[in-house]
Amino acid sequence: MSFLRMLSSKFQMPEAGTMLPGRDTPITTPGKHFVNGHDLDGPYPEGFQVLYVAMGCYWGAERAFWELPGVHVTAVGFAGGTTKNPTYHETCTGQTGHTEVVKVVYDPAKITLVQLLKTFWERHDPTQGMRQGNDVGTQYRSALYLTSPDDIKTAKETANTYQQALKKIGNTATITTEIEELKEFYYAEEYHQQYLARNPDGYCGLQGTGATCPLPVAPPNP
Repeated sequence: MSFLRMLSSKFQMPEAGTMLPGRDTPITTPGKHFVNGHDLDGPYPEGFQVLYVAMGCYWGAERAFWELPGVHVTAVGFAGGTTKNPTYHETCTGQTGHTEVVKVVYDPAKITLVQLLKTFWERHDPTQGMRQGNDVGTQYRSALYLTSPDDIKTAKETANTYQQALKKIGNTATITTEIEELKEFYYAEEYHQQYLARNPDGYCGLQGTGATCPLPVAPPNP
């Protein structure tokens, strides 16, 4: 593959015939959260809800959510593509169709979906397409994957709200965030889970646009 073709493929979703097949067996067995000790894969307390966010490199994105009051547990993995049980390195080829995702399990009695979405919009740049800052490729695209039609509707409404917030600060770029029903989530390897807690000096490229999303803020830590 030529250099120009490789560079171009970083910005385009792979065609069905070029997707990597993956494997039937999961690449990792989810354990416990490195920070709070909760089970990554549940079972979760009754009534808790789940949101899946993609904001570029999932290391910094995960930390942004596990620090919020009302969030029960977070985990990183892959969604939005076709390859079954992909590895991190396979996802980085751009031939799985997946993006790097954070699974956020939360107590809706303590923090709402809208409050979580406020953090999502403000903590990254949702207008950059197949990249986030210096991280380039389809695996860094902005996305929201939800589990109910009502949640999808809410997410799209907040996207419109944040688009107006961008315009107010003179940013005319269009939000490119993928907002869809979750089809499948695959856990990433154990060493990626809560990476910045395990490696406090590790890389975090998370940067916002400077626009404030006019949505309710999360409650302070108790």
